[in-house]
Formats: sequence, C-alpha cells, structure tokens
Amino acid sequence: MSVPTTERGTTAVASPAPRRAFRSLAVAMAKGFLRDKMALFWAVIFPLMFLFLFGGLLADSGTPRSDVIQVGAVPLLDQAGPEAQKVIDDSLHIEKSDDRDAAIAEVRKGDADAVVTMDGDALELWYSAADQVTASIVQGTFNGLVQAANQAASGQPPTYTLSTQQVEDESLSAIQYFTPSLLGWAIAMGATFGAAANLVLWRRNGVLRRLRLSPVPTAAVVGARVVTALMLAGIQMAMFLVPAVLFMGLELTGWWWLSVPLLAAATLAFLALGLLVGSFSKTEEGATGAANFVILPMAFLSGSFFPLDEAPAWIVALSNVLPLKWVNEGMLDVMVRGEGPSAIVVPTLALLAFAAVLGALATRLFRWDTT
Repeated sequence: MSVPTTERGTTAVASPAPRRAFRSLAVAMAKGFLRDKMALFWAVIFPLMFLFLFGGLLADSGTPRSDVIQVGAVPLLDQAGPEAQKVIDDSLHIEKSDDRDAAIAEVRKGDADAVVTMDGDALELWYSAADQVTASIVQGTFNGLVQAANQAASGQPPTYTLSTQQVEDESLSAIQYFTPSLLGWAIAMGATFGAAANLVLWRRNGVLRRLRLSPVPTAAVVGARVVTALMLAGIQMAMFLVPAVLFMGLELTGWWWLSVPLLAAATLAFLALGLLVGSFSKTEEGATGAANFVILPMAFLSGSFFPLDEAPAWIVALSNVLPLKWVNEGMLDVMVRGEGPSAIVVPTLALLAFAAVLGALATRLFRWDTT
C-alpha cells in the first residue's frame, strides 16, 4: 500500500488545525445562541407557547357540540330512538323555549348556534352565518337525523322534511364577520407597538431626558401621544372600511358609527399596554418582542382569527378578561348585528378600566432615561 509523500519524500500528514477551528466555531456559535436571550426566546419559547396555546384551544374540538334552542315540541328530537338519541347527545346541546322570536334573536347575537321548530312532519332550522363552520355542522347534523328517521320508516315514502333559513340577511357575506375582528386586532397592534417602540427609542436617544428638563409639561407629552394614537386608529379604520365597502361587499348597519367611540376606548387601552411594555424594555427589539408576545396570543384567545365556541371553559373565561375580546364583540354587535348604543356600554367601560389600571402601572414603572 503506497503512502502519500511530498516532493521531498516525507510523509504528508493532514493538519488538525481546520478541524479544531471548525469545532471551536461550532461551539462558539452554539454558546452565542444559548446566551442570546432574544434568539432563544423566538426560536424555542415563542413556538412552544403556541404549542400549548393551540393544544388548549383545540383540545376538545374532536366532537363539537352545537347549542340549539328547541321551540315547542319537536317529536324528531323528543321521541328519538336509542341510536338517534346518542347522535343528539354527542353533537347537540339543546335548550327549550316557547318564544321563537327571542330564540332567533339569541342566534343572531351569537348566544346560540341554531333554532329548531317542527310543524307536523316539517322541521325548520334557523342558523347564523357568523360562523360558517358551525352553521355547516348543525345543518349536517339535522340532515342526518332527518334522513335516518326517513330510512327507519322502511317501505314508506319520506316522512320528514327539513328547511333551513339564515337569521341574518341572506346577502351578508363572510367579510361582515371577519372585518370587525381584524380591525380590532390592527388597532391593538398599532397602539401597542407604536407606544412601546417609540418610548424606548426616545429614552435611548435622550429625548425623554431633554423633555423632562424642558418647560414642556408632562401632560402635553402624554396628550400628544394619545392624539397621535387616535389619529392612527382613525386612519386604520378608514383603510379597512373603505375598500371593504367599495370592493368586498361589506354592508354596514345603521349603528356602525358607534364603533368610533369603541375604537377610541380600545386605542387608550392598548396605548396603556404599550406604555407599560416600553417602561421595562431596554431596546426597541425587546419592546417589539414583548408586545408581540402579548398581542399575538391575545388575538387567538379573543376570537380574532376563529371563534372560541368549542374551546375549553377555562380559555373562554380567560378571553372574557382580555381587552381585545371586548373590542371584537362590541364591533361585531354594532357593525354587523345592528345593535344600538347599549351594545358598546359594557365593552367601552371594560376598555377604559383596562386603560386606567395599566396606565397607573406604567406610570409607576416609567423611567425618563436608561440609568
């Protein structure tokens, strides 16, 4: 076996220097990554948080149950056989009522998924288009029950019939329902990120210190920030509604303008959240990351992207204390469901209370400079 030699006849030996360099660089890069808290957070902690978030949201979604209000006697449900009763128990949560109009109003508000009545052998089902998935599920369930009942009457012509009707105007499209929630999410993002990043930037650049030493009163600084945030929210609202109405078929109700004071209260709430985040953040990147850490999960937990009808009870309870949930519900009520001023009273008060609490906390943690 020949041995590689150099021109002078000496044996060539591979230098270990490249291997040591590669190993040293790899170790140094790994240590650098582990020591970089922001990189570690975005690469590991943040995705892991969403694993738990979606795991909680979707834990009980294997067999969704629809909330159905039964008005009067419905023999197809009341006299169901063992097999049909099992299907009903597994897929429907039934409440009984004698007032059809009140029951339909609950569906329109989103407090129930459907209303079912029966006249002779004819079933009538009212559903809401606010959640297309739930509407499809509940219609499919009753279609199956009707078909099973008709098949049970072997040798007989079909006995039962099912007709469905949307509780809202049939012309309403899906954009009616996701525009309010996405607009609320945009307002939350703009107010929180803008306040947090701007506060940190001004602190690092010494602007806050100069403002503190200047004759400009603190109230003027805060007032300017609030006015700027409200102006941005107004621009965001126009950018959402104008193209949605002109090109996407969005139909606003007569009370849609009530979303203006609601969005103003929402802006104050998320502005206070941004100031709180900016009070303890040391860099713009840190402020952006912290704001993202709060707002993005809040959007999922508040129903901005999909409804929480089948979420576990603890997640639904948590969503009720989140400000974005109040924004979404209030916007949906006045922009789509056509409810009047009473629909925004509770959401507005909740948002203002949230703004007051977080504003007070941000004031206590506020720092004029980096020292």
